[in-house]
Amino acid sequence: MDALALSQKLIRCASVTPADEGAIGVLEAVLTAMGFSCHRLRFEEPGTAPIENLYARIGTQGPHFCFAGHTDVVPPGTGWQHDPFAAVVEDGVLYGRGAADMKSAIAAFAVAAGRVLAQGPLKGSISLLITGDEEGPAINGTPKILAWLKERGETLDHCVVGEPTSSSRAGDTLKIGRRGSVNFQLVVTGAQGHVGYPQKAKNPIPVLAQLVSQLSEHVLDKGNAHFDPSSLSFTTFDVGNGATNVIPGEARAAFNIRFNDRHTPESLINWVTDRSQRLAKESGCTITVTPQVSGVSFVTAPGKFTQLVSDTVASVTGQSPIFSTTGGTSDARFIKDFCPVVELGLAGATMHKKDECVPVSEIAALTDIYAALLTAYFKKPPQ
Repeated sequence: MDALALSQKLIRCASVTPADEGAIGVLEAVLTAMGFSCHRLRFEEPGTAPIENLYARIGTQGPHFCFAGHTDVVPPGTGWQHDPFAAVVEDGVLYGRGAADMKSAIAAFAVAAGRVLAQGPLKGSISLLITGDEEGPAINGTPKILAWLKERGETLDHCVVGEPTSSSRAGDTLKIGRRGSVNFQLVVTGAQGHVGYPQKAKNPIPVLAQLVSQLSEHVLDKGNAHFDPSSLSFTTFDVGNGATNVIPGEARAAFNIRFNDRHTPESLINWVTDRSQRLAKESGCTITVTPQVSGVSFVTAPGKFTQLVSDTVASVTGQSPIFSTTGGTSDARFIKDFCPVVELGLAGATMHKKDECVPVSEIAALTDIYAALLTAYFKKPPQ
């Protein structure tokens, strides 16, 4: 099976998180036929949906090269020119939810691994760590697979995540890290009252507006060699008051901080909490801060591994990739605690959009890159 055909089979499984719809089984069958030892891993816990995952490995010795990815996709939405799960090819372009993010990359790596294995005995191990919970809460996916591997005493030496990190063509960008992310909910509680007697009320709106301004105007940092400046973006400001003659008793806002490695979640939470409590004391209102950490900033320092990947991409495409840490979060944030990890995949311009698509030629190019990378890795493993 070639990478396009496997991509189509995977896309035709409508695996919108947390559903699997047969996607893991499609990949398992292909890998089993290649000689991989496959483990279906179903994880769940109270309050979360059960998730189907897959860990497949061939070889028992080091070095151990792991490819990580996800078969789950976001909801298709409406307005598609083709059925989002039909995997239609038109004018040399594959359309479907997951075409870019990231079922085609999974297919490309599986086919690339098959090419390398067909060349002779493997001097090391190749594995695929595939989750169905990347687009969701990421509770029953990659973190639990990694914990399962640790319990078994299995280690990873290096990992490539197949996220659609490229800009315009496969391999033009290599993610060597990611910014961290913290979401905050703010609730300012005052005292409700009549607008005609404001002295008998305590209006939370000006207090929240002042806090929004203080936080928004603060320069977190100016970035560094590997990261852009950290950013703080408000996403909501809500009062929920439909009456024109009532001062509300409560006002709410929410914001997100995407931060580089000059900060930790704890330092940012402490900063926001301190600013909030100072203003609460000055205003007489109560301010509640509720943070939720979704990722910690990390970087895989440029070295032998990143150079190997970069040189391999250049040998296939004629262009060295740009090293980048931009974008959102990915499951690399979990893997970085186990081994050096980079992200290398297709262009992400259409991911999560209607008419998500990728040129068939790009799938072939990514397959060539992965095959060349595996060959180079096992020929001279980075230390």
